[in-house]
Amino acid sequence: MPAIGYVQRQQDGAYTGQLKMASLRCDLQIVPNRRKANEDQPDYIVRAGDIELGAGWIRTGEVSQREYVRVSLSAPELPRTIWANLGRSAGQDDDDAYALIWNPVD
Repeated sequence: MPAIGYVQRQQDGAYTGQLKMASLRCDLQIVPNRRKANEDQPDYIVRAGDIELGAGWIRTGEVSQREYVRVSLSAPELPRTIWANLGRSAGQDDDDAYALIWNPVD
């Protein structure tokens, strides 16, 4: 499963980094949704500067029982909505380093 970006968890619960795809490269912020009013609304908003690119939901892994963030990305530059998960970056000693991992089967 390829990484399409890398982010760093911030003290305020947000993640900042870069989205790196063939057709789209930009700075990325995944910020807590402070306006969340019910369970149907996303836990995070995904932004590239002032542009909203998508949303994220906190999920729990079936096997690991660990929480992770499931992210959807949508923009005119993308052929369809892309789904990815925030996962630990391979080979990192930094507990706050995450990769945005895309599953092309989605």
